[in-house]
Amino acid sequence: MSHKSAKDFFRPLAVGAPDPLREIPARPSRAIHFFDPGNEKMAAKIPDMVGSVDVLLGNLEDAVKAENKEIARAGLVKIGQEVDFGPTQFWTRINSLDSPWVLDDLTTLVPAIGDKLDVIMVPKVQGAEDIHYVDRLLAQLEAKAGLTRPLQVHAILETARGVANIEEICAASPRMQGLSLGPADLAADRRMKTTRVGGGHPGYLVRQDPERGDDGVPLYDGPRTTYQQDLWHYTIARMVDACATHGIFPYYGPFGDIKDTVACEDQFRNAFLLGCVGAWSLHPVQIKIANQVFSPSVEDVAHARRVIAAMGDGTGAVMLDGKMEDDASVKQCKVMVALAEQLAAIDPDLKARYDAIEVN
Repeated sequence: MSHKSAKDFFRPLAVGAPDPLREIPARPSRAIHFFDPGNEKMAAKIPDMVGSVDVLLGNLEDAVKAENKEIARAGLVKIGQEVDFGPTQFWTRINSLDSPWVLDDLTTLVPAIGDKLDVIMVPKVQGAEDIHYVDRLLAQLEAKAGLTRPLQVHAILETARGVANIEEICAASPRMQGLSLGPADLAADRRMKTTRVGGGHPGYLVRQDPERGDDGVPLYDGPRTTYQQDLWHYTIARMVDACATHGIFPYYGPFGDIKDTVACEDQFRNAFLLGCVGAWSLHPVQIKIANQVFSPSVEDVAHARRVIAAMGDGTGAVMLDGKMEDDASVKQCKVMVALAEQLAAIDPDLKARYDAIEVN
């Protein structure tokens, strides 16, 4: 079996294509807001949303009816050509690789708006072979269109095989920007018994042990507290590890119950704490939740700055507020401060709050 030389990994896959990226830029992407570019009312709102959300994604796949696929694609081209996205990233989700629309998606979008698009999201990725196909095709299209900047690729984990092959997917191409959890399709593929789109489930729980009576016999019929568990903890944690290993970024996917903003915030925060950098937004109300959750709090940034200042060169250990802080603490705090600085550069309100912090 022949193997590709590591030296070839960063060579263009087509003559005239731009050189592959050696490092994926860490651009703020707290909310990836999905919109239907074929919906005229929705499309009309896009210019006013620029600057208020980190990523605007024109969706061509699920939620777009078969008879509207070409309308959505044409609408995306129009938006890409007419809108100045400024600080906001412009992404698209193409149709699945086994669909009759995906080839036209790529051969239309790259020549027409490839200079405006930042990331192409690929659904239902099964393994490295899917990324290799997209990688080569994009290089050919970029070369033909004369693009000077390579498009990045983002894969959605929506199948059991995709999760099993997560490491090879992350390592498949220098274009790989990140991964998103696709809980609905993944649940169906795994034969999970839930019809929810993301979030927890009241049936997935642990129960407190029964109290014992005076005679020492367990009171099995007595009141017992239950604790709802997270169906997606394993998959998110595995996704975070794979992305961190390969220098790309993990995202929580959709939270389907738009009205349950409390549970949405909880699920987003779980993902943030585990290492995700953002989540999908299916409605403008979720943009606000994602922007809040995936931005470090003023209290966390203040503490992180205190630890860094107290540790000096980062060696040894100090006591702050009765807690030991050492070199590992500094590394954790630098992650928080670096994220705060990235967000402050694009979010004036956050910048004002972070700048007001006084380190004592």
